[in-house]
Amino acid sequence: MDGQKECETARNSRLVELSHTITEGLITYKGFPAPLICDFLSRESSKRSYEEGTSFQIGKIEMVANTGTYLDSPYHRFEHGKDVSELDLAQVADLPAVVVRVEGISGKVVDRDILLPVDVEGKAVLVHTGWAKHWATDQYFEGHTFLTESAAIHLREQGARLVGIDSLNIDDISGGSRPVHTTLLGAGIPIVEHLCNLEQLPISGFTFTAAPVKVKGMGSFPVRAYARLNSE
Repeated sequence: MDGQKECETARNSRLVELSHTITEGLITYKGFPAPLICDFLSRESSKRSYEEGTSFQIGKIEMVANTGTYLDSPYHRFEHGKDVSELDLAQVADLPAVVVRVEGISGKVVDRDILLPVDVEGKAVLVHTGWAKHWATDQYFEGHTFLTESAAIHLREQGARLVGIDSLNIDDISGGSRPVHTTLLGAGIPIVEHLCNLEQLPISGFTFTAAPVKVKGMGSFPVRAYARLNSE
């Protein structure tokens, strides 16, 4: 019966894309190199190894881990924290989720008081700042909305399972400290940055997935982030 219910849920739902496309030359952070995307084996070259009419393409990509929409694991901040390969799927897939809408907030600072009315326990908390509209422009790198340390402490204390944001960084990057990363990743709470399309989501009643490739030794890695909405 459980399997039948899962199939029914899948049929009665729709998916919403929440991740940016990684393209040749994309700059995610100023100072970080853009990805290089090319053929390792081109279709034309592969024809020499196969029968007539048969060809394949094998791609090659060189990039820093913090490219596009990506997830930070505890290892990103802490030497002995879990890397992306060690995260349980239950930490990054099919999480009940809520959206916190702060687009246009004065001062671009998301503090604890904004989160107080939201039930975050056991949920992925997605902060909708609207900053994704500036993606791939110079404005994206200046004046983004971010969380405060007190907001991060509140999310940790109230049992959030994952926190995502659709801006340049979940932290204020004007200085050298990163209290939100420290607080959340120190508690084993993954962070997803550079989300998009959060305006397409309801406040609650959906699930969130942002699973990275299972690579050993990586603190961060791009994800295909998406929401599953019930269409009932």
